[in-house]
Amino acid sequence: MRKRIHILAMGGTIAGKAGDSAATTGYQAGAVDVEELIAAVPQIKDVAEVTGESIAAIDSKDITAAEQLRLAGRVRELLLKGDVDGIVVTHGTDTMEESAYLLDLLHFADKPVVFTGAMRPATALSADGPLNLLDAVRVAASAQARDRGVLVVLNNAIHSARLVTKISTTAVETFQSPNGGAIGAVNDGVVVFYHSAELHHLPNALRVSEQLTGQGELPYVPILYGHSDDDGRLVESVVENGAKGIVYAGMGNGSIPARVEKELAAAVQKGLWVIRASSSACGMVTRAEDSYEQAGFIASGLINPRKARLLLQVAVSAAMPAGEWQKILA
Repeated sequence: MRKRIHILAMGGTIAGKAGDSAATTGYQAGAVDVEELIAAVPQIKDVAEVTGESIAAIDSKDITAAEQLRLAGRVRELLLKGDVDGIVVTHGTDTMEESAYLLDLLHFADKPVVFTGAMRPATALSADGPLNLLDAVRVAASAQARDRGVLVVLNNAIHSARLVTKISTTAVETFQSPNGGAIGAVNDGVVVFYHSAELHHLPNALRVSEQLTGQGELPYVPILYGHSDDDGRLVESVVENGAKGIVYAGMGNGSIPARVEKELAAAVQKGLWVIRASSSACGMVTRAEDSYEQAGFIASGLINPRKARLLLQVAVSAAMPAGEWQKILA
């Protein structure tokens, strides 16, 4: 029986249009509708029975929590109805890793959910979107992709949503997983998995998903970027402006300047959670100074600051016990 794959379009470069076929910047994101995307890849019909719908038509740098939660709600509806065997999400690359990670936290089914996009608009001479879309459908239709959480597929590589990140501003091979590598590939149309990514879905993910999508928003949790001569005044500012938690992207192993540490410790005393992350490109943030532990700061483990922010937003919004969400970081 042919697999049924449903595409949810969010806009982005994969649906971008430029006035010149040689242009790879300065295009209008989300200008191509989902039917055109599917029609541009006739080989898809040989892989699966494919349908599609548009959730948004935006440049992903402008995505809001409301739109991410609307996407999560639609994914949940489709999985609960059982009308599809897998889901592909076309999404802009700037925030793809964030939306994919949010959906991975809330994933409750064994059916594949696969994100894809493009680094060049649909009108470009060497557009990468059509093959990325075809590969994403191939992965979503593969029995091997079941029970692997949310996946990200671009440039023939398969990544876990938890560890993947965008490392280049314009290169087609921009998506990499520095702390674990790709978990598979699509080799000339053949889906191959090298190993399994460790799954880190939230406990009671279905209930949490229903709660969050019902709220339609996430609490204010800023990321503060560490740098030399940081005096901590931004910590004081975000606390005064209603932050419910803070992610501090420190240097190296989540190192925090002394003046900032003092302000962050004061924030914890006011009831905020503080996650120590790193501005470094790769590596694990682990236990470091005793004073960090005494202050109650939480190490981000293998996830980057942007994903730590999402985890903390979900945890605060759902009033999750600290032990539950901290296991994901550990």
